[in-house]
Amino acid sequence: MYRRQQIVADALAHLSVSDPVLGQLINRVGEFNLKLDRNRFGILVRSILSQQISTKAARAIRLKLEAQTDGLGLTPEAISRLTDLQLRTAGLSGQKVTYLRDLSSRVLDGRLDLTRLHRMTDEDVIAELIQVKGIGHWTAQMFLMFSLGRLDVFPHDDLGLRASMRELYQLPELPKKAVCLELAAPWRPYATIASWYVWRLSDLKADPTMDASQYPV
Repeated sequence: MYRRQQIVADALAHLSVSDPVLGQLINRVGEFNLKLDRNRFGILVRSILSQQISTKAARAIRLKLEAQTDGLGLTPEAISRLTDLQLRTAGLSGQKVTYLRDLSSRVLDGRLDLTRLHRMTDEDVIAELIQVKGIGHWTAQMFLMFSLGRLDVFPHDDLGLRASMRELYQLPELPKKAVCLELAAPWRPYATIASWYVWRLSDLKADPTMDASQYPV
């Protein structure tokens, strides 16, 4: 615990000096309280559910899906036992049903070994995960950030992050990849922590009391 606290303290000191605009946001938001989700399969399921829909809608689907498992939770065994009808009833599209089927089968037959991913580099983790249907670069990045706790991940394609960056840096339009990378350069090697704070900017406007300690879906 002490080591994590020291890492976060070092990160906040670095970010406040390297990017004063972000430093002001850090002071507004306060403590970095993100808790990692150790259910590696579950976080991948939740990331798939959240693709191209609102966080609120994805959360509603996730709760319905968990209810379908009769208390077993988001495990590959539980998901594999559900029928397509049950998955669709929970709110999944036909495409996302296919994605969850592929993810579950790969974990169950050993093609995807989630227990060894923490020993791999960020790039190798991404390369491993994108072999699963429906898991692209963004979903793999969410896994790196919210499950493995990698410190230097910057999901520049995330629409919410780009919208908050536009507001934070008072940009005339939604920043494209090159602009995002330029703005985030001073965040290295703590881009994950910086991204969490930038995401929180929208929370401050919508609901300052919102719990941002876990993956939102």
